[in-house]
Amino acid sequence: MKLRVLSLLLILLSFSIHLQAQNISKNKYGLRIIDSVEEYRQSVAKDSNKILVDLEKYIPGLKTDVKYSTMDNFTKRVLYKEAKVYARLPVAKALKNIQKELEESGYELKIYDAYRPYSITEIMWDVVRDDRYAADPKKGSRHNRGCAIDLTIVNKQSGKELEMPTPYDDFTMKAHHAYTKLPDHIIKNRSLLKEVMIKNNFEPITSEWWHYDFKGWKAYELMNISFEQLEKETK
Repeated sequence: MKLRVLSLLLILLSFSIHLQAQNISKNKYGLRIIDSVEEYRQSVAKDSNKILVDLEKYIPGLKTDVKYSTMDNFTKRVLYKEAKVYARLPVAKALKNIQKELEESGYELKIYDAYRPYSITEIMWDVVRDDRYAADPKKGSRHNRGCAIDLTIVNKQSGKELEMPTPYDDFTMKAHHAYTKLPDHIIKNRSLLKEVMIKNNFEPITSEWWHYDFKGWKAYELMNISFEQLEKETK
């Protein structure tokens, strides 16, 4: 009898969580976006891999340069109130492995951007309406799912970035992976980043040497939770 009651309770709990997921409201484009802390908590309770991890706390010594927390970005606006980098737990684990592997060769990662609230994607699209370089809000971004990373490699001893084809967020053909009119050492640096990322379950996009999507990103919801809210959740 006790086993029957327990089984029934588990079924009801599963059904309740399913209903809660179904109740995530759709936006004007018909996308389901988690935009409340309670909805986020429910998704994490259902799948612990969906927690958004503070990468600077998870990967000791991680270097960051979050341009969107300054005016030094393509929008010429401060988009983030805080210079924070969050990612889903499996993404964070993969990045930690990459950091360890690079350190053995005298290098480290530097993160430019990671999780990005959906509302920021809308602002970016208003500035650059080109889906090679900005995500269309009608689809949302892998960044909104906590499954995309913008990054580069730095020399561990000097802290200097390895020379890459372009600066971050350079929306020209030179930023494309197929562009080869470059010095050999720059092609080598780009290849080093690409190889270590692919090895650890990331996929490049054709138009940006710095952007990588984590495989399996479709399993993670679009989100519009602020960094301030996430910071409170991770304390």
